[in-house]
Amino acid sequence: MHRCLGVIGGRWAPAIIWYLSEDPRRFSELKGDIQGVSAKVLTARLKKLEADGVINREVMPTSPPSVEYSLTELGAELIPAIKAIVAVGHRLKEVNKL
Repeated sequence: MHRCLGVIGGRWAPAIIWYLSEDPRRFSELKGDIQGVSAKVLTARLKKLEADGVINREVMPTSPPSVEYSLTELGAELIPAIKAIVAVGHRLKEVNKL
């Protein structure tokens, strides 16, 4: 449990996994999807998630080269957990409105 929470813990990792669950994304697309994250922090989180085996980083053979990120099979296994966290977050918002 501690290892998994270490991977998805923090402010930005769940959002990265969430957006990559839809389709592979380039860095600029992720940066636009995730409001408030700096390029430096996003780069660091992507590197950590890649090292943890959660995402793939593929350099595309374009000119200039571009990089695309996608979830690995292991990363895709985290999606139900992220969806559950999102659902509880919505319920907490509703409870706190009262």
